[in-house]
Amino acid sequence: MAERQEQGTFEQDTAKRLRAVCGELAERFHERADAVRTLWATLLAGQHSLLLGPPGTAKSELAREVTGRVEGAAYWEILLSKFTAPTRMFGPVDVGALARGEYRQVFEGRATTAHIAFVDEIFKCSTAALNETLGFLNERLYHPENGGEPIRCPLIGAITASNELPSGEESAAVYDRLLVRIEVGYLADPSNFAALIRSAVTPPAPPRRTTVTLAALQHAVTEEVPAVPVPDAVVDALCTLRAALRRKELIASDRRWRQSVRLLQASAYLDGRPEVAETDLSVLTHVLWDSPAQRPTVEREVLQLVNPDAREALDLADTIEELEAQLDSMAGQSREALSEWVIKNAHQKLALAGTRLERLREEAAAAGRSTAAIERVTGRQRAVRARVLTEALGVDASTVQARI
Repeated sequence: MAERQEQGTFEQDTAKRLRAVCGELAERFHERADAVRTLWATLLAGQHSLLLGPPGTAKSELAREVTGRVEGAAYWEILLSKFTAPTRMFGPVDVGALARGEYRQVFEGRATTAHIAFVDEIFKCSTAALNETLGFLNERLYHPENGGEPIRCPLIGAITASNELPSGEESAAVYDRLLVRIEVGYLADPSNFAALIRSAVTPPAPPRRTTVTLAALQHAVTEEVPAVPVPDAVVDALCTLRAALRRKELIASDRRWRQSVRLLQASAYLDGRPEVAETDLSVLTHVLWDSPAQRPTVEREVLQLVNPDAREALDLADTIEELEAQLDSMAGQSREALSEWVIKNAHQKLALAGTRLERLREEAAAAGRSTAAIERVTGRQRAVRARVLTEALGVDASTVQARI
């Protein structure tokens, strides 16, 4: 009994520390809270993730900050190109041994010995390295150049990044191994952009740096997360979601659906809940699409199933997106025309959306439902309102946060 209580305390401490890490990174990386949480859930599920977005969106910095919070882990990082040889990734030839007539590779410090990996420009993987990369990601195996016994790699999970989607069959094979795909874009909220600029002039104080040990993370991945119960209601919800997506001609492989179950368990574990809930299905918005154009449809189907509050929030999101599109189309018009548009159109709609979103958030929280989707839409509402204030009304971006 005492041993079980001690183990439970250990599990709660690991999850609590990981939640602290998520909070610290969300404070540092503006508009990346959902990405941070999803990256950690993916690692806890023992799976791989992709950060997809244009250059200059802090993909590499975010990946390094996440992976750097695991004490004692062997970390490996590489920037791939079409000329990257397998030996550079998994172990160069031992020149000294070769001079003695022995063909041997040096594996230390390479992918072969890594617990956590960051692979930048993943889709530029060379043809020569493709099969070994697939085996590394999928089976955690590397086949030595000398034809010896396959080496089992201790990889927990890899975070990968790319500026673009794969274009060929070879790259598509790697893409399929990445369970989670996270879109990252440029900062949308002018106040967050102003904070980013200020940080270049006056660096912020050193942030808090909560960490977890390698042993704690490995124990969570292999023992704690797989033990999180998955109720029948969640299984039924997954079946319903699959059918809804198939009607939209969005079809994911059986393998991806099966791997997603562990991701749901990791999501519940990360939140410190005793079993998977339907609200955990929201993480699947990063799993069940192949192209970014499909993501809004997947998100709507998932969130409508998960949370009745999200249905109205998504409708409000459509209104907010329409207002932003109108603002973009009015670029170059006079300040008088912009002010008139704000008074007659934008101000009231944004204010009503903000009020309703806050009410939805309070109702969801009181009912014990996830507020993540509502908070995400609220973030968009605040970002568009800040754009209206700065671009249409000329409010100083550094002061706009106080006005919203």
